[in-house]
Amino acid sequence: MEMKKNDRFVLKIEDMGENGEGIGRLDGYIWFVKDAVIGDVIEAGVTKMKKQYGFARLIRVIEPSEYRTEERCPSARRCGGCQIQAVDYQEQLRLKEKKVYNNLKRIGGLSSLLLPSGEETTEQTKEETERNAVVMEPIIGMENPWRYRNKAQFPFGRNKDGRIVTGFYAGRTHDIVEQEDCLLGVEENREILSIIRNFMEEYKIEPYNEETHRGLVRHVLIRKGFQTGELMVCLVINGRKLPGQQALTEHLLEIPGMTSISLNVNQEKTNVILGKELINLWGEGHITDYIGAVQYRISPLSFYQVNPVQTERLYGTALEYAGLTGNETVWDLYCGIGTIGITASGRAKRVIGVELNKDAVRDAVQNAKRNEIKNIEFYCNDAGRFMSRMAAQGEKLDVVFMDPPRSGSTEEFIHSVAEAGPRKVVYISCGPETLARDLKIFARNGYRAREAWGVDLFPWTGHVETVCLLSKLNTKQHIEVEVKMDELDITAAESKATYDEIKAYVLQKHGLKVSSLYIAQIKQKCGIIERVNYNKPKAKDTRQPQCPLEKEIAIIDALKYFQMI
Repeated sequence: MEMKKNDRFVLKIEDMGENGEGIGRLDGYIWFVKDAVIGDVIEAGVTKMKKQYGFARLIRVIEPSEYRTEERCPSARRCGGCQIQAVDYQEQLRLKEKKVYNNLKRIGGLSSLLLPSGEETTEQTKEETERNAVVMEPIIGMENPWRYRNKAQFPFGRNKDGRIVTGFYAGRTHDIVEQEDCLLGVEENREILSIIRNFMEEYKIEPYNEETHRGLVRHVLIRKGFQTGELMVCLVINGRKLPGQQALTEHLLEIPGMTSISLNVNQEKTNVILGKELINLWGEGHITDYIGAVQYRISPLSFYQVNPVQTERLYGTALEYAGLTGNETVWDLYCGIGTIGITASGRAKRVIGVELNKDAVRDAVQNAKRNEIKNIEFYCNDAGRFMSRMAAQGEKLDVVFMDPPRSGSTEEFIHSVAEAGPRKVVYISCGPETLARDLKIFARNGYRAREAWGVDLFPWTGHVETVCLLSKLNTKQHIEVEVKMDELDITAAESKATYDEIKAYVLQKHGLKVSSLYIAQIKQKCGIIERVNYNKPKAKDTRQPQCPLEKEIAIIDALKYFQMI
């Protein structure tokens, strides 16, 4: 297709992408168009072109889709927060359900995935389908998908006129779209932001400039307990002291529910919002909130789900999958402030929570004490290494809950889980793409996905939470076959990965470049017989360089990854 930047064309939107962009085809060429809705006929303008696909901007809607709805927020198209506010909410749920389904089937390799309607996705025999089926439940949406966020982070800056502004970043930029009343956040945000902005103008306090690394106020973090009404304000500053901070504190205390006011010190040249140091200005440094009947302490640095209404339904689904009877030992990995583990503690014999963030662990311990829970323990440690060590010591467990970050888990961690041998794994994921990737790794380690359920924690965005139940394969139903090594065609192991694939894996994961010679040496060490090399040097005493230990470990890891050893 011969087009250049700013060329215009007409396009029918046939689908929507992972981030809420519209997708259409023109003469076989794929276009991604921000703000376009499935079913729209639009005029678009070229922004960038690749060999197989291109990107375009929405110029005007020629024929609106039946799923197009009027955006309630005037900044919706410019702001990077709500990617799909122009899409009818019921259609959003359908698209997110489809997103989970496609990822689990295509990336996760779940060929027997059953749609919520009960439709079978393969042409397998009924017996085989029932034996291998993965049941996908209808997505759980919200009755009122507005004002659901209990947390917001607002940057500060100056606009073109030199006025102090706050809001959210425009999509894929750090340009602030002025907005003090996000319709996804709590109404108190508006008053808090107004107080801070007026305070900065009165005391002539400069907002932070990312390019010059000058200016004091970077962001503000605001949290609200939906059940308690408690409010937290944490101002992120490029320094250790805020001029007039007592006056700011007094103004903020005029807002009903204000419970915690603090400063967060971040003097690094980074896009990371929060630093590690907190300076408390007023209150005890935390707020409290409830999920169900359990009360939680929430500090500025603690992870806590932003949608408490849907979180309760999410954890209810996770507990349903776990099927606890009161006799189980449960592990809550990536436990944060202990929300899942504490929720499960009333149905389990013993719960162990593991989290690397020491601030979160501190809150988790306090949360257990606050709710008088005696059968739970928390450890500040790397969850994978901790689990491997405990399994080596003979520690038994029945169920694992895991809620990793958006990047998903790791192969090492999943292997550690498999070594511990729980009957069930309940995986809570904020990204179906990484969940699907990890399910394939679990499958190689003897665990099969059984059920999956999407939960809409983030209406008007492209994100969707997913709960997945995995169970350990019943070894009693599998036939053990003893095969002698000399009966095997050893080249089958060789065929699993090429030298280039092994090199690529080692470079990507370990940051090391390895030669074909080194790979061959390690394959021989591991008992993988190489084909005869007819191009060996003629000299009898020719010495070859030996693979360094660091690279040997990396190559062995690659051979394990490709199931060659």
